[in-house]
Amino acid sequence: MVQTILFDIDGVLLSEERYFDASALTVWELIHSEKYLGLGADQFKTTFNDEEIASIRDTVFINDQVLKFLKSKGLNANWDMIYLTFSFQLIQLLSQIKDKEQAKISEWLKNDIDRKTLLEINEVLSKYDINVQFDLFIPEFQQSKTELFQFLNILAEKKLGVKTEIFSGKSVLWSICEHVSQEWYVGDEYVLSSTGRPSVQKGKKGFLTDEQTLASREEISGLFQDLTDAGLTIGIGTGRPELETVKPFEYLQWHKYFDPNRIVTADNVLLAEKEHQDCAPLAKPHPYTYIQALKGNQTSVASCLKEQLPLEHGDQILIVGDSFADLLAARKMGCQFAAVLTGLTGRKEFEEHRADFILDSVLDVKSIVFSMIR
Repeated sequence: MVQTILFDIDGVLLSEERYFDASALTVWELIHSEKYLGLGADQFKTTFNDEEIASIRDTVFINDQVLKFLKSKGLNANWDMIYLTFSFQLIQLLSQIKDKEQAKISEWLKNDIDRKTLLEINEVLSKYDINVQFDLFIPEFQQSKTELFQFLNILAEKKLGVKTEIFSGKSVLWSICEHVSQEWYVGDEYVLSSTGRPSVQKGKKGFLTDEQTLASREEISGLFQDLTDAGLTIGIGTGRPELETVKPFEYLQWHKYFDPNRIVTADNVLLAEKEHQDCAPLAKPHPYTYIQALKGNQTSVASCLKEQLPLEHGDQILIVGDSFADLLAARKMGCQFAAVLTGLTGRKEFEEHRADFILDSVLDVKSIVFSMIR
């Protein structure tokens, strides 16, 4: 019988749409803003209306096919999706000038790419007539037989003739992608508290006040209330940073249903990776996020990483998620998994991977759990 339920947030409780919008805007900025690569700088600004955002997202992610492809590969973090998308475009752009700028390219790929390097690349690219090719991403990555980040290094050698390892792991360039994304999502007001760094490109309002729930706020509140009234323990395991979890939950008045020790966010994961670099990456599909939510934040990272899997009483735990990464984490833990169809992953994929439950809405969790209790 289920005693503990651990919820993902995006695609389960809150819509991922604004995260995907921010992700597309981040890639767009890195390519077009003069503060980065500066290609067609007239195409960039810090305020777009919804129609413009939709157009940019359709262009960058090819009508969301790139997002769906990466999700199908078990990738769950928007920052990783941004990094892969932008880094691929960077390699593509450099490949168009390699015959004339091979020496510079070789020098750029010797060390981590920081903003100074991006500005140097900006200056060189401005001399040439080159094209951004978003539509090449899926055809290229479909050939990958290795880890996605490592495949960027393979592409760099193939397309640029430079053997490098700079695209592996959470590099300086990954951190730049993360920061630009946070500027878009939390806006000027919160970016310093969110990242510890000020805005590079000011003028962004952010999306924190524009969250969309995947059922009414009152219905989801009722679900949490009924579950806790029944004596069940509930927790959160999310790829969102803490600010983007806490602020919406406070606004929606959901925070009162959760023990803060059982809310695990991307910030917890990043700290754990710094503490145990030999175990990184720890983001989903690694089960760390859910193990920490299960055991509580007062439990040490080391203890969570040493937890023997599958868990002895895994059948008493239900993980509720919307992605293949959530399913993989649940499988490793030996837990039951409820797939919610309000994210990008479809029913067919969950059926193929034999999710224990497939739900149209997170609200359906109540019926399956209470049927077990009866």
